[in-house]
Amino acid sequence: MSNKKVPMLNRHIRALSERLVQGEPLTHNMLSWAKQHVEWSLAEGDYTARDGVLMLVIDINGNAAMTVGEYEPLADTSAKALRARSAEARSEADETGVAPELLAAVNDGRLAFVAPADECLCGTATLIEQLAQTKGIPVARVDIPAQLKGALFLVSDEHGVVPADDTDAAESDAATVAFFAEGYEKLRARR
Repeated sequence: MSNKKVPMLNRHIRALSERLVQGEPLTHNMLSWAKQHVEWSLAEGDYTARDGVLMLVIDINGNAAMTVGEYEPLADTSAKALRARSAEARSEADETGVAPELLAAVNDGRLAFVAPADECLCGTATLIEQLAQTKGIPVARVDIPAQLKGALFLVSDEHGVVPADDTDAAESDAATVAFFAEGYEKLRARR
């Protein structure tokens, strides 16, 4: 959340539309409610924070609630920590169909996400994929995190683009990750 708005809200709603609750997709009414509730609540609600994290929770009965909290940056951005976060998000994807965070890497000018080929990507990952396409960067998906080489980073709906602080990557690959981070921040900062 930035300035009481959700950057890339439509991307996030599209990813939400691919999520499953109890093995079933969300209804059109739920998706419409979610988008309207987010927009109206942030514009007119009593949330004091202008920037932070918005979380929408949908329980197994299809009931939804929204909460807003303070943003806390990742304390550990080592490759090991990013791999652990990605593994946790992969477990969520196994249940809901969409991982809120993905491990990715740029190696020899190619982008790879750790995600099944047929899986819908989270909102931030769709942006990164589109940014890569605008630069003619080939995009692939791999099944195993160990297959990633080069400039490792986390793609997260909460944290954006988070480069691993301890990878030994080619300067050009690290620059590509920086380009992705700048593109994300540009959208996030729009007021």
